[in-house]
Amino acid sequence: MKKTLKTLLCVLCALTLCLGAAAETAPKEPVELIVFAAASMTETLTELKALYEAEHPGVTVVYNFDSSGTLKTQIESGAECDVFISASPKQMNQLDINADPAVNTAGLDFVLADTRINLLENKVALAVPEGNPKAIESYDALAESLKTGSVLLAMGNSDVPVGQYTQKIFAYYGLNEEELAAKGAITYGSNVKEVTTQVSEAAVDCGIIYATDAFSAKLTVVDTATAEMCGQVIYPAAVLNITENEEAAREYLAFLTSEAADAVFEAVGFSPMHEKKPE
Repeated sequence: MKKTLKTLLCVLCALTLCLGAAAETAPKEPVELIVFAAASMTETLTELKALYEAEHPGVTVVYNFDSSGTLKTQIESGAECDVFISASPKQMNQLDINADPAVNTAGLDFVLADTRINLLENKVALAVPEGNPKAIESYDALAESLKTGSVLLAMGNSDVPVGQYTQKIFAYYGLNEEELAAKGAITYGSNVKEVTTQVSEAAVDCGIIYATDAFSAKLTVVDTATAEMCGQVIYPAAVLNITENEEAAREYLAFLTSEAADAVFEAVGFSPMHEKKPE
C-alpha cells in the first residue's frame, strides 16, 4: 500500500512539473497591435513591421497612417489605438493630461504615464519637381517669388503639422497666407503625402514637405528650414491608456528605439532622439 501511494505521489509530482512547464512554454494569445502614425512615417514603419513581426510571433501590427490632426481627432472620438506617433508635439499634447492646459484645452487624458518619448526629428524641406522648372533654389527665393505671384506652392492644411510648420515659415518671411491663397499662389493637401504627390506630378512648382518624404519620393530638395524659421520638427510617441495590449504596446515602442529601427529611420533622413518626457 505504501509503495502504491509513493508511486501515485511520484506520478502526481511529474504531472505537476509537466503542466507547469507546458504553461511556461505555451504560446501567448495572438495580439493585433493598432498603431496610429503620421503619414510621413508610412515607408519606414511599413518596413519595420516585417522586422518586428518576425521577432514577435503572434503579434500583428496594424497601421493607420494620416495627418496627425486627423489621427488625434479619431482617438478623441473613440477609435481603437494602442500606440500614437505624431509628427508634432502639438497633437500629442492635446491628448496628454500632463501637457500645458493652454494646448490641451479639452483636458483630454489618453497618454499612458511614463511611456511618452521624443522619438525622431525631421526637417521641413522645400522640394521641387524633376528638372526644377522655375529654378527655385532656396526659401529666400521662394518668398520673393510668392510675393510676385510667379510660383505655385503646395502646402499642408492648417490642421496638418507640415502645414503648421509652413505657416511659421510664412511668418518668418512676413508672408500673408490669405493673400497668397487669394491670388492663387498656394494649393493645399490634407496630409504630407498629398503635398508630396502634387510635387511629384509637377502639378505645382514646389512644395513644403518633410525631408524624409522627399527622399522616399525621390524628389530634389533645394533647401531645408532652420529651427529659427519653424522650430524643431519633433515626432513624439506614446502608448495610449485606452490600450488593451499594454505589454505588447510597450514592447513595440521599445523596438522603435532599437538599433535596427534607428538604421531604418536614419536611411531616409530621420534623426533618432529617444528622449523621455515631452517638449
